[in-house]
Amino acid sequence: MERPLSMRDIKLIPIGDSKGICLPEAILQKYGFVDSLVLEETERGLLLRKKDDDKFSWEETYRAMAEEEEDWEDFDATLLDGLEDDEPDSEEI
Repeated sequence: MERPLSMRDIKLIPIGDSKGICLPEAILQKYGFVDSLVLEETERGLLLRKKDDDKFSWEETYRAMAEEEEDWEDFDATLLDGLEDDEPDSEEI
């Protein structure tokens, strides 16, 4: 079983009708948590990680690419880049 690098007991703090946790300043600085973070459920438990505001999901990436309406004709012409002329003879196989 994999041993965690660092383990701490953290108490749940009442916040209205919910509960929260207080993370030590050193942890916040180490991982770059400023205003918000992402809580992800995994098979092994909960994962807290920095929110990647500058990264797109696959859906957002496809949408952004479609909106660009780029012309890929030049790419199609160089796709094989001469390899189509270099097909093996049946004797070489």
